[in-house]
Amino acid sequence: MSKIIDYLNAHQSETPSHWREEAEWRRANRDWLRYSQFIAIRMLSRMDELHMTQASLAQKMECSQQYVSKVLKGKENLSLETIAKIESALDLDLVNSALTYVSEYPSFEPEQRGVAEPPVEYGKK
Repeated sequence: MSKIIDYLNAHQSETPSHWREEAEWRRANRDWLRYSQFIAIRMLSRMDELHMTQASLAQKMECSQQYVSKVLKGKENLSLETIAKIESALDLDLVNSALTYVSEYPSFEPEQRGVAEPPVEYGKK
């Protein structure tokens, strides 16, 4: 047992893990993160259809490629201005489709749905 602990101590990371803080942040922000993730997925699909790169989308949106990359990770709290630029650049209606998606998104909170009821996959009823 001592050899295992010695091995683990020798190989542990010197930088502390922030998994708890990150998990708490995701939970605290899960409402708008659902929208952000949905928008990122729609953007990626549309960019694929149009064979568009992040750089060309950034040019159409008049922002940096780095910002487009952040948005595509689905963790960016988007302003209405940014959403409008995305809609215009990709010819999408994100607001209406995101509202529909999130309103149909299953809740995983036991107090909001029956505990015995399994989660419903989006798009299947």
